Amino acid sequence: MSNKNACNSQSGNAVYGLGLIGAAVFYISQATTFWMGVLGFLKALVWPAFLVYEALRYIYL
Repeated sequence: MSNKNACNSQSGNAVYGLGLIGAAVFYISQATTFWMGVLGFLKALVWPAFLVYEALRYIYL
């Protein structure tokens, strides 16, 4: 087993974690009601899907 793979996995997790925190702060700060804040937190959990969708939409449209 190589340590190189473990290092890459940990750095990817760190980037995802920071993105999760940043997305949660952004979405929750934009919320006008409690339930919009809950929805914002759920959106923050899947922010990479939004990123890929928008990138592909921009590329192909």
